[in-house]
Amino acid sequence: MEHAARTSAPDTLPDGLGRAIRETAHAVAALLNGAADPALPVPGLAWTVGETAAHLALANGLMADLVSGRERPYGDGTPRSLAAANARSLTEFPERAAKPLAAMIVTQAETFLNAVDRAAADGTADRTLLTPLGRMDQDVLASYLLTHMLGHGYDLARGLCRPHMIDETRVGLCLPFLKAVMPRVAVPSTLTARFTLRVRRGPAFGVTFTDGTVEVLPGPPERPDCTILVSPVGFLLIALGRLGPWQAMSRGHVLAWGRRPWLAPRFPTLFAAP
Repeated sequence: MEHAARTSAPDTLPDGLGRAIRETAHAVAALLNGAADPALPVPGLAWTVGETAAHLALANGLMADLVSGRERPYGDGTPRSLAAANARSLTEFPERAAKPLAAMIVTQAETFLNAVDRAAADGTADRTLLTPLGRMDQDVLASYLLTHMLGHGYDLARGLCRPHMIDETRVGLCLPFLKAVMPRVAVPSTLTARFTLRVRRGPAFGVTFTDGTVEVLPGPPERPDCTILVSPVGFLLIALGRLGPWQAMSRGHVLAWGRRPWLAPRFPTLFAAP
């Protein structure tokens, strides 16, 4: 039974997503299994390596519960409430040792994928699930899980001075989640503008602002004001607040053109990173 769950889960999600979740969990675990000191600071975060790993283990468990149909209230979707929920969960969960947390991250990712299999078998895979960032279907929640692991996997890699595991394929699998939550994480604005976002060697989609109201389009809008071409890794790091727009442009991650190209550096500031 265990072998069947391990091999079937990738087939019940969009192509490659289950495999990416599993491989990313193992890549994060490999980082942690090589970590000598979980008290090392993580650049850009207030957490140590051990605290970041503990948060990942807890978050994977939360998402495994959600995809199993168990409701787990966790903030109200605002950055402040999510930060408070994160702090509270870390206070209640004292484990900081790298190897036990590495094992938990992998185990909870497998639990998530096994729950996906069960939902496919019992015909409930098309249900809508309540998550910390609103309601979403199972596929988008799986994309959320992958995005979250990649973001904090990147943090751990920086803290441990090791290569990160973000790549073009995995970023493409994060897009469903990132596009789904853009309207929810938009900050108040009076902007009216139309953007085309093109992920290099990947899909293009539209994001429009009408007096600050945000709509995400499946394709480019008519007569966009600004077209932004961004590398896959740059796109995810900017979306998660790990890379600023000017840094990204100076490193060649971003090109922009159109009638109002100066809007490109402003675009990431129109959202609070999830």
